[in-house]
Amino acid sequence: MTEPNSKPVYRIADLHESERPRERLATLGPQALTNAELIAILLRVGVPGENAVEVGQRLLQKYGGLGGLHRAPIKELIEQHGIGEAKAAQIKAAIELGRRLTVEAPEEKLAINSPGDAAALVQYEMSALEQEHLRVILLDRRNRVLEIVEVYKGSVNSSQVRVGELFKEAIRTNASALIVVHNHPSGDPTPSPDDVAVTRAITQAGKLLDVDVLDHLVIGQGKWVSLKERGLGFT
Repeated sequence: MTEPNSKPVYRIADLHESERPRERLATLGPQALTNAELIAILLRVGVPGENAVEVGQRLLQKYGGLGGLHRAPIKELIEQHGIGEAKAAQIKAAIELGRRLTVEAPEEKLAINSPGDAAALVQYEMSALEQEHLRVILLDRRNRVLEIVEVYKGSVNSSQVRVGELFKEAIRTNASALIVVHNHPSGDPTPSPDDVAVTRAITQAGKLLDVDVLDHLVIGQGKWVSLKERGLGFT
């Protein structure tokens, strides 16, 4: 039972030193912290009755994890108890930095060795998009990423996609191969008949232009599908 005169614990400084996220990060490294603890470092203070870690846990539970926080409109996040404009901006900025880190080319270019490698490169961002986007991952002869180019925004169907647009940047960068990626805002990555038709047209054009089309991925929320693995649109 809480003592009547006990001090409410809602600041990180009020936690025992062994439980403070910043001290744990300094001692154990960021990988040892939970998502709620990392969010708590951004928030710094909680609200009466909830310390910063508990506020982080509440946000993660409400939005279904970091992916949900990434997708949440900032106006809605601002309205959450204990957040406000500054803290919402800090959370969104931290998530965006994490997203950019996944797509920035390191000194040694990232190599794509499987559909999973390609999906991991784009899924974090593309699973949160509210419209369909079609992108191409351009690769060199060793399947290292040269660039990721957005080609379409909007409905991706066989009547609207101009296949030549997908290969324009591949030719400009002298790419040897490419992987097509688009998202389903519904969250269900099941390929549609249009997805298969677009894939078939793209692979045929790739043969003519001597650019290997290695795969076409459909990104959903927490899931993705490789049309190549399913034998859809590839012969």
